Amino acid sequence: MPSTRILTVPNLITLARLLCLPIFLWVLFGLDDRAGAAWILGGLGATDWVDGWVARRFNQQSTFGSVFDPSVDRGLFIVGVVAIVVDQSMPVWLAVAILTREIAVAASMAIATLFGMRRFAVSIWGKRYTFLLMFAVPALIMSYLTAFAYIPKIRENLRIGRASRD
Repeated sequence: MPSTRILTVPNLITLARLLCLPIFLWVLFGLDDRAGAAWILGGLGATDWVDGWVARRFNQQSTFGSVFDPSVDRGLFIVGVVAIVVDQSMPVWLAVAILTREIAVAASMAIATLFGMRRFAVSIWGKRYTFLLMFAVPALIMSYLTAFAYIPKIRENLRIGRASRD
C-alpha cells in the first residue's frame, strides 16, 4: 500500500533527474555539445528505473511518487524531443509522432482520473516502450554527429580518388 509521504528517497531521485533537465538544455544549446547532451539525456533515461527499484526494494512507494515519476518521465520526453527538433537532430514528423502519443496517454490518464479511475500499474509493453524511447531519442543526437563526421572523410577520399585518376 503506497504511503502518503512525499519526502522519500525515490522521490528525491526523481527530483534529481528533473533538475538535470536544464543541464541537458545548457549543454545542447549553451555549450553546443551534442555528444554531451546525448549522454546526459541517455543517463536520465537509463536512471528511470532506479527510483522505482528503490521504492520497491526499500518499501518507499508513495501516492505522490506514483504520479510524480511518470510526470517527470513525460516531461523529460517532451522537453528532450522539442529540444532535439530545435537542434535539427530529429525529423519533425518523428517528434510529432512521439509527442502525440505522450500527450494522448497523459491526457487520457488525467481525464480518466478526474472521472474516478483507480490507478493501475504500467504494462510491461509500456515499460519497454519507455526504455527504448529513452535511448532512441539521445541516439538521434549522436546519429546527427556521426553523419557530419563523415564529411571530411568523404572530401578527403574524393580528393584522393580524383588524384589517382589523373
